[in-house]
Amino acid sequence: MTVADAVPSSVADLPGAGTGEPLLTVRALTKHFPVTKGAILRRQVGAIHAVDDVSFVVQRGETFGLVGESGCGKSTTARLILKLIPVTSGDVEFDGRAIFPLGARETRALRAEMQIVFQDPFASLNPRHTVGQIVAEPLIVQGRPRKEAKTRVLELLELCGLNREHAGRYPHEFSGGQRQRVGVARALALNPKLVILDEPVSALDVSIQAQIVNLLEDLQGRLGLTYVFIAHDLSVVRHISDKVGVMYLGQLVEVADRDNLYEHPKHPYTVALLSAVPIPDPQKERQRQRIILKGDVPSPANPPPACRFHTRCWKAQEICRTEAPLLEQKAPGHWAACHFPETREVL
Repeated sequence: MTVADAVPSSVADLPGAGTGEPLLTVRALTKHFPVTKGAILRRQVGAIHAVDDVSFVVQRGETFGLVGESGCGKSTTARLILKLIPVTSGDVEFDGRAIFPLGARETRALRAEMQIVFQDPFASLNPRHTVGQIVAEPLIVQGRPRKEAKTRVLELLELCGLNREHAGRYPHEFSGGQRQRVGVARALALNPKLVILDEPVSALDVSIQAQIVNLLEDLQGRLGLTYVFIAHDLSVVRHISDKVGVMYLGQLVEVADRDNLYEHPKHPYTVALLSAVPIPDPQKERQRQRIILKGDVPSPANPPPACRFHTRCWKAQEICRTEAPLLEQKAPGHWAACHFPETREVL
């Protein structure tokens, strides 16, 4: 039986499901990018396994953190959820509707309810447009009157900690943190229900990161937003997330409530990631064990068979090389894909 065959049909059985109302449901999401060869007659000779059988649920009003090393498939997962790239297989339900079968007109309406904030606050803003034009663009695309759009832009700038006078300036006139505030304002223009934050603070200074994270938390409380927060900084994810999913080489290997995952990780990969997070207590920092993973991350074009982490795992045994572990509950509300889950606590 494959991992895809084992994906449960009930939302309550999916990783991240809880007692609240689900806003986003992802089932067996898969994306393989073809690898082709030949200058004239091109043929497929392989595939990049960017995302494989990813399933999780995001409850309305919560923040779902998605973490992992660079290249593990986090951003690709975000773009699949938003229908920015075609899916290989799997389903995504948003607010009770399957989004992949939607036509162009329905998808356009869906854009108003699902938005994204990108990692690079400069590259994601048109340098030829003023801030006012950038924030108003989603409103104009959706057919809102220009007078209404202008009023809404000024409201959004103030909401995101900017001045009304900033509407006439260009992106190059702002700092990185201010540009990211513009990106957040643009994402909120149409009053979305879900905002995907694709490493929104990784390009910013530490002090500015804290300001943006605090802004996002404040906006979530005031507007009732639901977030998917993508990052590789586990400290930031712990601060803002309600639930956390850990990805490795295109697959989810662990999903749990924030505190359970950080204090009682089940998957060895999660344990290794957490061992690298600095602890402000010098005594605990000296006592804990630092885990250095051996080898490099395997190529997604040729992932290891069975458990993809077994080539770097210190607990790997023969079954790890021959049988893929299923992402299943190891404790109430705690999912992990490991034949030999961890039982120790993390300092």
